[in-house]
Amino acid sequence: MGVLRLLARQEVSAEQDDRQLAARARGGDEAAFALLVRRHQAGVRRCAARILGDDEEARDIAQLAFVRAWENLSRYDATWSFSTWLYRIASNLAIDVLRSRDSRDRTHAAHLRLVSDSVHPSAPGDLAEGEVRRIFAELVVFLTPAQRAAFVLREVEGMPTHDVAQVMGCSDATVRNHVFQARATLRRELAARYPEYLPAGGAR
Repeated sequence: MGVLRLLARQEVSAEQDDRQLAARARGGDEAAFALLVRRHQAGVRRCAARILGDDEEARDIAQLAFVRAWENLSRYDATWSFSTWLYRIASNLAIDVLRSRDSRDRTHAAHLRLVSDSVHPSAPGDLAEGEVRRIFAELVVFLTPAQRAAFVLREVEGMPTHDVAQVMGCSDATVRNHVFQARATLRRELAARYPEYLPAGGAR
């Protein structure tokens, strides 16, 4: 229990430190902002890659997100977690990219928990990561940009629903609906194309 309390204190301390760095950066302290970039760039890039399915685009989006954050520090509300505010910027940029794509554009996903969780017990237990990516690439085009963002943030990144709602600028109920619809669509398309990967009983 003592370890859990220590970890919780460390998390709160890190977030307080983020807010302090943001306050300094708002005053023109570029070094403070550089620390924020180093602290969050890997997570922002990873999240963007999972939404976009393209590492090169994700790097561009991550860079643009930090540029936008720097330009809009005066609008940052310190009652928000800085990381939540930053993820909102990055997610909105990624959604804009998705909306500008043709539905046939190629996409390569870094992760798909849904496919792994839905593998039939009789299927190979070590489904190759490349196969997971290929399957997701085929199925993800059936999701709307908002559904894809909500699914990645909630199910892959593991963000609480309320934080996802803040990132996406919508209600908790809307996030839950996006995730529900995304799961239903992915399972339906998985059942139609790869029924061997579904549990007994088919799509749920």
